[in-house]
Amino acid sequence: MGRDDNSVVQDASRDDRQAASEQDIELMGVQTNVTGREDVPPDGGYGWVCTACLLLINANTWGVNSSWGVFLNHYLSNSSFAGATHLEYALIGGLSISQALLVSPAVAAANDRFGTRVTLLIGTILVSVAMLTSSFADQVWILFLTQGACFGYGMGFLYITASAILPQWFSTKRSLALGIASSGAGFGGLAYNLGAGAGIETVGWKWTYRILAIATLVSNLGCSLLLKDRNRTVQPNKRAFDIREFGHISVILVIWWGFVTELGYIVLLYSLPNYATSIGLSAQQGSVVGAMLNLGLAVA
Repeated sequence: MGRDDNSVVQDASRDDRQAASEQDIELMGVQTNVTGREDVPPDGGYGWVCTACLLLINANTWGVNSSWGVFLNHYLSNSSFAGATHLEYALIGGLSISQALLVSPAVAAANDRFGTRVTLLIGTILVSVAMLTSSFADQVWILFLTQGACFGYGMGFLYITASAILPQWFSTKRSLALGIASSGAGFGGLAYNLGAGAGIETVGWKWTYRILAIATLVSNLGCSLLLKDRNRTVQPNKRAFDIREFGHISVILVIWWGFVTELGYIVLLYSLPNYATSIGLSAQQGSVVGAMLNLGLAVA
């Protein structure tokens, strides 16, 4: 009789321990689900501030860069730099865009090491310094270093970094936000083509560069301070740049698409103002033609 009672007690104790173990496992599973749950973007809120910032950065990088066609038209019409050829002028504009895209690995490394805020500030300084130093150029090779290389690097540091921040804030409205932000390149090109044309007519090309330096500094600096990176919250498990991605055919096709698209875009962007003057339009009208191209980009 005593042994039977002991067996019952032992069985009950064993059942209790098993139930407790199962409960612990369930609790651990709940905790794992909570900690492993993917971060959900706010899909708005401060994300719209970041959208406005990216729009302005696009306007003050790609938009400013598109005004090179207006400067190019002025240089060709007035032989501003002795001995400079048409090809050299064309290379300056192409150099800025090529460096903005080729600098991507350096931008990714800077983001990993210093964070997005410092990377954006580096880009802000480079863009403004490029505009300012271009105003003191007395030989065409100086423009290669300032308007070409320096501006291109600054544009890359700003545009690439800011473009990576915006998708972190949206899920269902991501396409809308990116579309709004991308329109900044067109609206900026519209404004800066007209502004550069008017500036060259009134205060000359050197002071126009200095005005652009101030405008880009104020706008890009404000946007760099307002943009917020959510990566510390999201904690992505992949690097921003991985050379192994170039082994995928889809990546190669995207690169080829970008090459062909940029080729046609750059030719039109830089040559339209000069072509307009070659058929009898004034320099101011040429800048308007370039501005209309950028308006089309903004609403496309």
